[in-house]
Amino acid sequence: MELRVEWQGNMAFSGITPSGHPLIMDAKDEAGGQNHGIRPMEMLLGAVVGCTGMDIIFILKKMNIMPDDFNIEAKGERAESHPQRFTDIYIHYTFTGDLSNDKIFRTVELSLNKYCPVAYSLNATVHGSYAINGGEKILLDPEMGGL
Repeated sequence: MELRVEWQGNMAFSGITPSGHPLIMDAKDEAGGQNHGIRPMEMLLGAVVGCTGMDIIFILKKMNIMPDDFNIEAKGERAESHPQRFTDIYIHYTFTGDLSNDKIFRTVELSLNKYCPVAYSLNATVHGSYAINGGEKILLDPEMGGL
């Protein structure tokens, strides 16, 4: 995979992704940018969320199970000193529908601990949890799969 971006002045960069979509990145005003695009760390957190979400839907389709609704929330904690990498990422998946706890647990666990290449590309511990139909939050232990 290759990607080329062009400097647009100040802190802004733009390009076209290998799949043909526009990519615009910029910094906040306080960092010399003009807030014209997504921040690189926001994009990285979004990449983890998108990757695991797509994994989960793919796995559920193979099981002939589809949720009525599915949402993902993520929180990335960063180191205070440079390079201010993500040290921990907390991802919570919310499902609604007639769903089996065992199958949802297995699906989330497979995504986080086996299939998501974005998560494995990070130097952070990724923590996962989920809930079905507004029920209790169920935590996955990152030690189970080595992520």
